[in-house]
Amino acid sequence: MGSSPNAAPQPQEPAPQGPGPRALPEPRTAAGRAGLAALLAEPQRAVIALDFDGTLAAIVPDPEQARAHPGATAALGRLVPRLRAAAVITGRPAEVAVRLSGVTGAPGLDHLVVLGHYGAERWEAASNTVHAPPPPPAVAAVAAELPGVLAASGVWHGPWTETAIETKGGRALAVHTRRAPDPQGVFDRLREPLSALAARHGLIVEPGRLVLELRPPGMDKGVALTDWVRESGARTVLYAGDDLGDLAAFDAVERLRADGLTGLLVCSGSAEVAELAARADLVVDGPDGVVALIEGLADRLAAT
Repeated sequence: MGSSPNAAPQPQEPAPQGPGPRALPEPRTAAGRAGLAALLAEPQRAVIALDFDGTLAAIVPDPEQARAHPGATAALGRLVPRLRAAAVITGRPAEVAVRLSGVTGAPGLDHLVVLGHYGAERWEAASNTVHAPPPPPAVAAVAAELPGVLAASGVWHGPWTETAIETKGGRALAVHTRRAPDPQGVFDRLREPLSALAARHGLIVEPGRLVLELRPPGMDKGVALTDWVRESGARTVLYAGDDLGDLAAFDAVERLRADGLTGLLVCSGSAEVAELAARADLVVDGPDGVVALIEGLADRLAAT
């Protein structure tokens, strides 16, 4: 049976591995193939940027239980020293992403940066410090009203609610519905009241994989990625993500390509988000596939 022309691309499998470096999956687009070739040819002019949840770490019901893939830190430690720079770009607070990813003091990652809260916070491995402006007052105002809005929704009850609200260091709030009896139904019911609450305080709602995040406008992964790539002086960028919030970063790579850079868009594939897979140059099988790609790149560069 043929596949639908609108079906999301499936993860690309690497070619059978023989002696020497492990094979790399081939991007399905010409732009992606050019980006991969440029990274391998001139790694000192290339950077990689990675989302955390769903990309470096598996999605779990309780966000505090998320941990980086067990092979991620070692794989990055092999690859990153051969590149110009590397970053993790996440909606989480930078300190939380650093703690959950286990990158502090990891070999080979002394020049890694973590851009938390979509770039509002920055952690640098070289100094092990976080630089951040004060939290916006509007988030605290929303936090005060949020319990009442949720109670009035008619779907906010049961033990799953105890871990469903994530307070992101006073810079954003996230409401997770993954542990609800009807995760998608609760997600759909909450979108309107949470959007109204956010609008009253000048915030926006960012939908994700069974999560609704309320945060200030003006910062997204695309802005954070563009600023960081420009700062680095790189000419090639690989970005990997898994969720709707990563579409802004995909857009940023497309704009950088239009300005003469090369780029590779990687989707950490899942059954929950088809939009990113449709835009990607390369789809891999979740965090396992992301780590395998990093290892494959490190192998290839070590062999040259």
